[in-house]
Amino acid sequence: MSTVLIVVALVVVFAAVVAAVLYAGPGKAAGRRGRGLKRRFGPEYERTVARHDGDTKAAERELAERVERHGDLRPRPLSREAREQYVALWTGLQEQFVDAPRQAVAEADRLLARLAEDRGFPAAAAYEEQVAALSVHHAHHVDGYRRVHRTARADAHSTHIGTEELRAAMVDARRLFEELVTEHPEDHARHAPRRQAGRSHRLHAPWPKGSGA
Repeated sequence: MSTVLIVVALVVVFAAVVAAVLYAGPGKAAGRRGRGLKRRFGPEYERTVARHDGDTKAAERELAERVERHGDLRPRPLSREAREQYVALWTGLQEQFVDAPRQAVAEADRLLARLAEDRGFPAAAAYEEQVAALSVHHAHHVDGYRRVHRTARADAHSTHIGTEELRAAMVDARRLFEELVTEHPEDHARHAPRRQAGRSHRLHAPWPKGSGA
């Protein structure tokens, strides 16, 4: 084989290798991004994929955009007084559920929205944006907020929403409430250390007897 042919063959092989690397590079990067989003969002990742009818690329684009918009958000800590007030209000809603479950769910929705806003998330009036930001920082519990929001906004006279569904909405929403109302160690690292750590002993107050929740 002549020297020219050898050189040509080497050039062709080199070009093929470069093309393969360039082709595989974006795919590997996309794969790493997808795995990172799965770890970060957990069940929220699967819900987003399902909402996009199984289109993982579309779902990952949406989740990446949420991180871009809200990933740098640093939640504000609550004062001890505010935390105790929120816990007392939630306990009152649990007690109210016995006699007025629909009203309790509606007020729980409003209470969560106000608590999220007080923690530094987008304003309650911008529900979709508030939920998007919460999903970045509380991905494992944000769907409880969606559920209580949907239930609270259902027709007040709708017969297809029973007490059990209302109770389930309250229980799911309480998980996010506990996350938001509880002081975390990183709150002290981000803000002036004037808060007292620890959960209120009333945070896990049981549902009152007869509520079914």
